[in-house]
Amino acid sequence: MLQHAPALPTLVEVSAAGRHWGTAGTDGAGAHSTMNRITVYERANFEGLSREFTCDVPDLHELDFGDCIASLKVVGQPWIAYTDPKYEGEPHAFEEGEYPSVARPNSFSALRLVHHDLGDPQITLYERPNFQGACKVVVEETNLAYGYFNDRVASHVVQRGVWLLYQHPGRGGWHCLAWPGERLADYKPELNFQSRLSHLRPLQPGRPLVSARLLWEQKQVESEREVVVDEIEGVNETESEQVLAASSSREYTTTLWQSFHFSNATSLKAGLSFTLIVEASNIFTVQKGHSESSTRRERMEVQLPAKIPPRTVLSIQVLRKEVTLSVPVLLTITQNEAVRTEMGEYRSVSGTNISARYSLKPLPAASTQQAATEGTEQEPGTGMGL
Repeated sequence: MLQHAPALPTLVEVSAAGRHWGTAGTDGAGAHSTMNRITVYERANFEGLSREFTCDVPDLHELDFGDCIASLKVVGQPWIAYTDPKYEGEPHAFEEGEYPSVARPNSFSALRLVHHDLGDPQITLYERPNFQGACKVVVEETNLAYGYFNDRVASHVVQRGVWLLYQHPGRGGWHCLAWPGERLADYKPELNFQSRLSHLRPLQPGRPLVSARLLWEQKQVESEREVVVDEIEGVNETESEQVLAASSSREYTTTLWQSFHFSNATSLKAGLSFTLIVEASNIFTVQKGHSESSTRRERMEVQLPAKIPPRTVLSIQVLRKEVTLSVPVLLTITQNEAVRTEMGEYRSVSGTNISARYSLKPLPAASTQQAATEGTEQEPGTGMGL
């Protein structure tokens, strides 16, 4: 049921408190204490004394932090802050993010973590008390002012999720919380809220923690090929060994293209990121919907033969070996103390192996005979006379 104090309805006036998203990572650490936490500060902009909590706090005064919260940060599931101890008074919902200021500074006396599954919300609205009359099923944030159900709701049933119900469009005016399984038969005696609902939205779950493991034993090498990236030829027409004109080494660029593919049935939403440790020197960061592929380039020095034997042609080919492979990836997803798995695929085209192949070939014999003929002259007076 709705959380409220005996003498105070659970209707809260919305004010424009600032809010910015945080940068909680998804590095695969699975402990509940790191998944869901709230850090509260006694001053705005996260200044002054602070406390961090990972479980419900029925009375902040017992921990010497009552009625003094002016800013806060939330990681994981949403939290509800109450103006009175034991989860009474006005409830204020804070989803994952950073809040440099809050709507009611110096007024919170209790904190409650939302443990419910928020991934598939649904609420049914009825135009009459006791779940009678026309009804409307809502599964996402909705501005009723744009349709035919504005200011007509008198009762509701919450199938899934935790919902915020607002008096005015655009999340304006007074609002109240509705919990999973709640069956509120009549808004008027319970909330004095009959025919005043214009906007509603479900609380959003915290971002899941994702760990990724490459299943190398199931890898598939799809293709291998050698690509010629450079060709060098040196000719030594002399009778002595010669130094190759080119440097004894050259630098070449290696490439590694890699990508991650989510399954068609993935439950992960755009913007979520995690790291994939391919090897110690290759940590691939995947961000769904934004950065699911990358290309790495590095310089590599290749040693070449330094000298050419006499009367020899030296031919050098610099080759880059390109290997295309795919590897299944097991994703372990932890959210709100629940763990599930799904599969993905890592793909790469690696051109990081560069080598030199060379051959030595003697100069053609015809060239040797021609050189010998051109170097012979007949001396005068050697002919025989009659």
